[in-house]
Amino acid sequence: METIIGVRFRTAGKIYHFSPGQLTIAKGQHVIVETARGMECGRVVTGPEEIEPAPDAQPLKVIQRIANAHDLQRVEDNRKHEKEARVICKKKIREHGLPMKLVSVEYTFDLNKIIFYFTADGRIDFRDLVKDLASVFRTRIELRQIGVRDEAKMMGGIGCCGRPLCCATFLGDFEPVSIRMAKEQNLSLNPTKISGICGRLMCCLKYESDCYCGQCPKQVKKIQPPQQGGRVVTVDGEGKVISLNQQRRTATILLDNSRTVVAAWEDVIEQEVEVESAEQKAPEVKREPREERRPSKRERTGSRRPREGREHGSRSGRNGSNGNGSNGSSEQAREHSSRSRRSRRPRENRSAERQSRPHNARRPRAPREKQESGQPKEQARQDAKS
Repeated sequence: METIIGVRFRTAGKIYHFSPGQLTIAKGQHVIVETARGMECGRVVTGPEEIEPAPDAQPLKVIQRIANAHDLQRVEDNRKHEKEARVICKKKIREHGLPMKLVSVEYTFDLNKIIFYFTADGRIDFRDLVKDLASVFRTRIELRQIGVRDEAKMMGGIGCCGRPLCCATFLGDFEPVSIRMAKEQNLSLNPTKISGICGRLMCCLKYESDCYCGQCPKQVKKIQPPQQGGRVVTVDGEGKVISLNQQRRTATILLDNSRTVVAAWEDVIEQEVEVESAEQKAPEVKREPREERRPSKRERTGSRRPREGREHGSRSGRNGSNGNGSNGSSEQAREHSSRSRRSRRPRENRSAERQSRPHNARRPRAPREKQESGQPKEQARQDAKS
């Protein structure tokens, strides 16, 4: 087991773990530790804890000493020097005409380095600016570009709720926030209403997102609201849902006796199952008798042969029995016998062919008896009148 303590170097900053060594350190004390930037003075935020180290973890750095009054006075002097360096840096930025905004200045505890934090839209060539600042302060200079959320964390402010910003008071790290979280909480998707002073989505949208998604470990069961417009059963009787109140978790129901009641979601039971079973049975009863009564057109046409084929066959038989008939009757018999040999199609196909053929291409009809005997039409009409 290994003993560790948590140290924070700025308000709402990230917590770093160190080993107390042989020192007895309590929560709230200031200590001097060695970091990658040099010697720093931080505040203990988590007391000594016993943990089991990971097999591949690197050994923790040991705290140098507990801060005394001289160390604390040195920290206050560095804060005053930071304000002076801020004014000088702004003046140099205006002289070089760089499109950047200076946010904060930080001195290390041992005065070996000065860090300038700034924001900009793109990449900035600040090599000449670093040379001028190094000639003024005679120490190492570092310019670090940060985002708008880090800018709000350093500068602080008041949120739309009337309280200090969460990132500037207690949030150590920024967690990703998406627009889906606001949609699940039934909030307005207007960017001006769900964005903080930094211009990004508010960090507080993440707080209740797990409860709305049903992943909260303390939540035993999530009651689903009834559907608006659906049929439900309440203590007062059956009715229809008119409106829902998401905040109070109530439903306004219009009963069958024309009375309106307001009931909680827990006291309402939906009638979805009965409606679905009635809809499924209805089409089955209507479809079955139609198929039994009316056969299809193919069955009717295929069961019997065309009418014309039967008539031509009977006519050819009658004409063939009159062996000593007239010249016209023998010609008609030959015509009918030749027609009966041809393959006749059903009446439906013939009607389609007649409509598709032009008027001039229609098949000529059989001549009448008077026309076959060689008499002209005018002479036949005069004989009929007389």
